[in-house]
Amino acid sequence: MNIGFEAKRVFHNKTGLGNYSRDLVRILSNYFPDNNYFLYNPKKFKKTLFVSNNTNIFERNPISKFNQKFKNYWRQNTVVKDLVKDEIILYHGLSGELPAGLAKNGIKSIVTIHDLIFVRYPKLYSFFDRKIHFYKFKKAANNADLIIAISEQTKKDIISFLNIDASKIIVVYQGCQDVFKKDYSELDKQLVSKKHNLPQKFVLNVGTIEERKNALTIVKAIINLDIDLVLIGKKTDYTDKIHQYIIENKLEKRVHFLKCLSRTDLAIIYQLATVFVYPSLFEGFGIPIIEALYSKTPVITSKGGVFPEAAGPSSLYISPFDVKDLSDKIALVLQDSSLASKMKEEGWQFVQQFNDEEIARNIINCYQKVLST
Repeated sequence: MNIGFEAKRVFHNKTGLGNYSRDLVRILSNYFPDNNYFLYNPKKFKKTLFVSNNTNIFERNPISKFNQKFKNYWRQNTVVKDLVKDEIILYHGLSGELPAGLAKNGIKSIVTIHDLIFVRYPKLYSFFDRKIHFYKFKKAANNADLIIAISEQTKKDIISFLNIDASKIIVVYQGCQDVFKKDYSELDKQLVSKKHNLPQKFVLNVGTIEERKNALTIVKAIINLDIDLVLIGKKTDYTDKIHQYIIENKLEKRVHFLKCLSRTDLAIIYQLATVFVYPSLFEGFGIPIIEALYSKTPVITSKGGVFPEAAGPSSLYISPFDVKDLSDKIALVLQDSSLASKMKEEGWQFVQQFNDEEIARNIINCYQKVLST
C-alpha cells in the first residue's frame, strides 16, 4: 500500500520531532518493505538530514511555482492533490498536523501528538504560538481517524485538554537510532574523549538548553561533588542564567558545553558518561533517557509525568528543583558501584521494549486498524 507522511521535520528538524519522524520512516521501510512510503517535503534543504537506502521511500516536493512559493499552504491544503495522484490510501501526520480535505478524497488519516506542553506551561510560549498550536492540534485530533500518542501521559493530556475520546487514541512509544545501541571500542572512546576534551568522569545532560529542561539545577547539584558536568544541546537565552551562575561560583573548569556533534560522537559520549541526569519539568516522552538506557548509563530523572514510563523502575527519581536530593542521588551512584551496575543492566533490559521491531509492529497495527474501518 502507498502511505504518505507529512515530512517537513524529516528533512528540516535536527532534534526530537525530526528524529522521531526519520526513525519511524526508516523502521517501517525496513520491517514492512512491501509498502511504499511517500515523504511530502515542502522545500529542499541544503544540508541532508535524511538519506534512504531503500527503494520503497519517495520524496515529494511542491511542483507548481505557486505551491513552491506558498509552501505552508501546499503542506496544509493543496498537497492532497498530490496524495491523490500518488494513490495514497493513508496519510500520517508525524507532528500534530494534518492537511485539509483528506476524508473528502477518501484518504484515511493518523496523527501523532507528542505533547501538549504549550497548554501545561503557557509561559514558555508566546500568545500567538499557543493559539496556533492549539488550533492545529485540536483540528488534527478531531479530523484524524486515529491519534497516536507517544506516551500514556500524552494520551491523558489529549483526553483532558483536547476533549478527545480515549477510544480514538493509541499509545505507541518511541525508540532511538541504532547508533545509540552499538558497543564502541575503547579506542573509539579514547579518540572521542580526546577530541572533545572530556573529563575522566562526568555527569551528562543532553537536550536543548532551555528553561523547561532545567539544567541549572544540575549545575547547582555538582558544586560540592567531585565530578564535572557536560551539557550537550542548542543554547537559548536560558543558557545565560547558567553561565552567570557558573561564573559566580567559579565552575568554569567543571561545566563543559558541547553542540553540533555527530550522532556517533554523541553515542560514544553517552557510553563515556558516569551518570545521565535529566531533571526536566515535563516531556512528551524523553528520547535522551532512552538513548542513555541503551548506552548502559545510569539515569536520574524527574518524578511523575512521563518519566517513569521512559526511565523504568531501576532509574532514580528526584523533584526537578530539589538540588540537595539530586546531589545526594548523583553521589550515591558515584559511591555505590553495585547500584550503578544494577541500574545499567536493568535499565538496558527495560529499554528493550522500545526496540525497532516492536515499534514497527505497533505502528502497522494502527494503520491496519484504520484501514479496516
